[in-house]
Amino acid sequence: MQNLKLAIEGMHCGGCVNRVTLALKKAPGVEVRSVEVGSAEVSFDEAQVQPQAIADAVNKIGFAARIEA
Repeated sequence: MQNLKLAIEGMHCGGCVNRVTLALKKAPGVEVRSVEVGSAEVSFDEAQVQPQAIADAVNKIGFAARIEA
């Protein structure tokens, strides 16, 4: 398992946190470690999913996620 941190723009409340958490949980091979307003940390199986696909799952629900180094 690899670790990934995302910076997420457009989150303002607990409802946003819930939406992002659900989107990340639906991604194959992703284990959600934490989601807060503005960021998320996950562990993922790189054999099942790539980091950009994880960010894209968040982008598809209306937020702007980018991978942090």
